Amino acid sequence: MTKAELVAKIAEKAGITKKEADAALKAFVEAIHELFKRGESLRIPGLGTFKVVKRKARKGRNPRTGQVIKIPARIVLTFKPAKELVKEVSS
Repeated sequence: MTKAELVAKIAEKAGITKKEADAALKAFVEAIHELFKRGESLRIPGLGTFKVVKRKARKGRNPRTGQVIKIPARIVLTFKPAKELVKEVSS
């Protein structure tokens, strides 16, 4: 699904114009960016939980050469879907 298709679907479901739906989507995305920059998580009932996770530095192995390499510490975003969503998708 593209952004334009998502905006159209939001406008249809909410009974608003596509322009209003686009503005709402932009505001939602900006709010999420600010939230994640602060290292906070986001829980949306029925959808799931987005969480900022700090991974420690670790040692890995180059699969081609077998050489030990250092994998630097980094911050990643994880998503754990809600049970309702998993059940709905898998049925």
